[in-house]
Amino acid sequence: MSVIPTEIERLGNHGVRIAWEDGHESEYRNADLRFGCSCALCVNEVTGVRHLRREQIPPDIRPTAVELVGHYAIHITWSDGHATGIYSYELLRELCPCAVCSQARSQGGG
Repeated sequence: MSVIPTEIERLGNHGVRIAWEDGHESEYRNADLRFGCSCALCVNEVTGVRHLRREQIPPDIRPTAVELVGHYAIHITWSDGHATGIYSYELLRELCPCAVCSQARSQGGG
């Protein structure tokens, strides 16, 4: 599976779209992407237990900045002030909410 994006686009105030090198496209709702943050403030580095709860995410959350991090990730600054998470391309592909990716995850395929 290719985990290299060819395009990253903010979808107004509601989401982010990523087009991947293999032709796949992922559209993430802002709240889901914010919840997917895997930084040490959001997830315990040792136990993997998530500190961030969905109800803590404002319903109108949106990226205020999206920046490339090398050739492997993006950094998102969020409207709630959170700015410590780096979303690797692999993580973003794993978080893809589309039906095909969701089904593959439920079958243990990715």
